[in-house]
Amino acid sequence: MLKKELGIHTFRDLLEHFPYRHVDKTTVTRIAEIHPGTEYVQVRGRLLSLEMMGENRGKRLVAQMRDETGILELVWFQGVNGIQKMLVTGQVYLVFGKVSFFQSKPQITHPELETYTEATNGRNFLEPVYPSTEKLKTRGLGGRQIAKLVHALFTMIREQDLPEILPAPTLEKLGFLSRFQAFSFIHFPPDQASYEKALDRLKFDEFFIAQVRLGMIRSQRHRASRGVLFGQVGEYFNDFYNSHLPFELTGAQKRVIKEIRKDTGTGRQMNRLLQGDVGSGKTIVALLTMLIAADNGFQSVLVAPTEILSQQHFNGLQKLLKNMPVQIRLLTGSTKTAARKVLHKELAEGTISILVGTHAVLEDVVKFKNLGLVIIDEQHRFGVAQRAKLWSKAVIPPHVLVMTATPIPRTLAMTAYGDLDYSIIDELPPGRKPIITVHRSEKVRSQVMTFIKSEIKMGRQAYIVFPLIEESEKLDYENLMKGYENVKAYFPEPKYYISMVHGRQPNDQK
Repeated sequence: MLKKELGIHTFRDLLEHFPYRHVDKTTVTRIAEIHPGTEYVQVRGRLLSLEMMGENRGKRLVAQMRDETGILELVWFQGVNGIQKMLVTGQVYLVFGKVSFFQSKPQITHPELETYTEATNGRNFLEPVYPSTEKLKTRGLGGRQIAKLVHALFTMIREQDLPEILPAPTLEKLGFLSRFQAFSFIHFPPDQASYEKALDRLKFDEFFIAQVRLGMIRSQRHRASRGVLFGQVGEYFNDFYNSHLPFELTGAQKRVIKEIRKDTGTGRQMNRLLQGDVGSGKTIVALLTMLIAADNGFQSVLVAPTEILSQQHFNGLQKLLKNMPVQIRLLTGSTKTAARKVLHKELAEGTISILVGTHAVLEDVVKFKNLGLVIIDEQHRFGVAQRAKLWSKAVIPPHVLVMTATPIPRTLAMTAYGDLDYSIIDELPPGRKPIITVHRSEKVRSQVMTFIKSEIKMGRQAYIVFPLIEESEKLDYENLMKGYENVKAYFPEPKYYISMVHGRQPNDQK
């Protein structure tokens, strides 16, 4: 059952089945100190009364417990006959459970309860609460039973069973617990500080191992991965750079192009993540890279997650290349059949140098003569299998440039995209104002709308985004519609013109 329900196959799996929280049983609370903000509580008191109330399905067992400060009610709805036989009035018990209030009086429903003895007096511990399933609970394997299994496991293993993966100087320098102590305290910490130390050690181990693994992948890729060779910077690049580039590149853009030039000239596959704010000039870097590919006789494809974004990329690139003998085409789901057939033919013959598109470029019927460069915009919108489909469209794996405007701190980027080399455009082109990001809560919505009105008055535009989440797309779509009506109330026509765009609209309407 553990295998099927929780994926616990071995002792190691059980050891790594961590509790999701701990119940603090280090203190005994007096009844008078319980208040509406109290969540879980441990109380010591004498059982005053025990009474069965109600009938049939409404049957319940109600007990009154007293300590030196007040009275607490205990209630059971299930297993009431067995519990009634087990409890003894006049006996002192240690009770633990979640507090609720009934008619302004504190109450615990289905409390954990044990007889108070000298052994329980002064006992201090944090009790682990483990993830379980309803099926396991019905078989007597709830969180408490799993805790007993883990506790039994710790009586069987020793320090040498969990050998260190970090050198002693590193452990000492970082002040870490031993690996055995960390596993022990993550399950059964003597206090909160020990639990925090265990958490720090195990988190470090997890990230350290992930980084080592990604480092090995990157090292192997740099040593062994075969890629197309962009051996020259030729006529297309130089002509565009010297005669058609509409502005001077920033230092950051020049640095990134040098990094890409170095990558693509090694004969190994480039895998590079390019991060930069909206307006930082990622697209011009992408275009210059595609021109290097064209100079070396290779085709490029730029893939974007939506038709609107693909169309924007295509329009922008087409405008930049209007005086260049470089063929660029657009392929999306709405490309007409006749135009699609011509495009497929030209692509296979090598007439088209640059293809811009959506997921439509992944289709098997889309074949390149010699694909050398794949650029993916906002890559988190594409799955691994979808990206792999693009690689399969070339005999030698094409170079890969992944672009994102999502701000990613360098350390996180190295972790999340550890198999990619990382470039950042951290300098805005001249005349571009820095982007200011602020957070405003719902209660100041009217102030936000007033701010938008002042921006519109200065001839500017605004757009409001409602998140569309796949799991509840219908609900969020309805929220968009409601939000649209709310915004219109702030900006009445004809003084203001408001429109709405979403994925369900026909392309011509978009």
